[in-house]
Amino acid sequence: MSADDDGTRARTPGDGGWRGRYPLRLRRGAVNWADQKPSWREARPALIAGALKRALAGPSGNWYVIGAARDVRPGRPLGRTVADVELVLWRDESGRLVAGPGACPHLGAPLKDGRVHCGTLICRWHGLALDGEPFAGWEPIPAYDDGVLAWVRLDRAGGESPLDRPVVPPRPEAAGSVDAVYTGFGVCEPQDVVANRLDPWHGAWLHPYSFVDLTVLSTPGDADDAGAGDGFAVDVSFKVAGRAVVPVRAVFTAPGPRTVVMRITEGEGRGSVVETHATPVGHDDRGRPRTAVVEAVVAASDRPGFAAARAAAPALRPLMRAVSGRLWRDDLAYAERRWHLRSTGRFPG
Repeated sequence: MSADDDGTRARTPGDGGWRGRYPLRLRRGAVNWADQKPSWREARPALIAGALKRALAGPSGNWYVIGAARDVRPGRPLGRTVADVELVLWRDESGRLVAGPGACPHLGAPLKDGRVHCGTLICRWHGLALDGEPFAGWEPIPAYDDGVLAWVRLDRAGGESPLDRPVVPPRPEAAGSVDAVYTGFGVCEPQDVVANRLDPWHGAWLHPYSFVDLTVLSTPGDADDAGAGDGFAVDVSFKVAGRAVVPVRAVFTAPGPRTVVMRITEGEGRGSVVETHATPVGHDDRGRPRTAVVEAVVAASDRPGFAAARAAAPALRPLMRAVSGRLWRDDLAYAERRWHLRSTGRFPG
């Protein structure tokens, strides 16, 4: 990004240009969407396909994100479907996350409609009680609470060598950050969501209400397994209002087959992450695949005023989810379109 096209001083890491007294910058003028530099030549299909191939080959240990950890509340069960498997989750008396099949082993009642009493899940049809241990054919499955997200391990669905716990990307410390989790659903497969996130070039074109002055600085190596590196480095400005923007540098990586992480490496909020997890749900009544997008935003800042943001976290989370939701309304349409073209043999990539 340079001064001659966006009106802000050229920035390089460490030169002091990334961070000033105030996080906002003022552009010299508004951006005309049609006057942006086209990015289609840089967004080479083979490059994106190569990054996706490497991501899909990464290990997951058969762990799947089911949603925000705070959604599994003490005293209330939560129902989810992952890879066509009906699940129920709850917390035992110590607060530990418990998960297992969502159908009662007695007569198949939905356990998500049960009640949790003293850490024991009680079916509402006939009172069968489950304490998280095997009972009458009901077997618990591994579950994990990483402090932001809740995970389950489905070895039959994953088909990989299982890991004791999921691979959780490094995050800012909980005591100094604010997190929010958005969940959306689309008619596509997880790879379509991952491919969307491994195409940073579309950001300012598809989301002009949020991003401006986007430049991809570096990409993974050539689209083969010998390519060096595995990330996309991007300079971009987040639009705030009018000409006010917040410039940052971010790096996109894919640590696993269903996860893409964007980490701010320079600028305001350095160290903050956006984790996008794509979880297969199952199939709809037309046989089409459905995927849940679970996106965790973990924001941090060393500015003194950020303490107020942490204190206001309960009020901020709905706003943070709304921002993610607006972006994903567009991006899920992108992912659904990709799946449709692939499923009909018309995808050009």
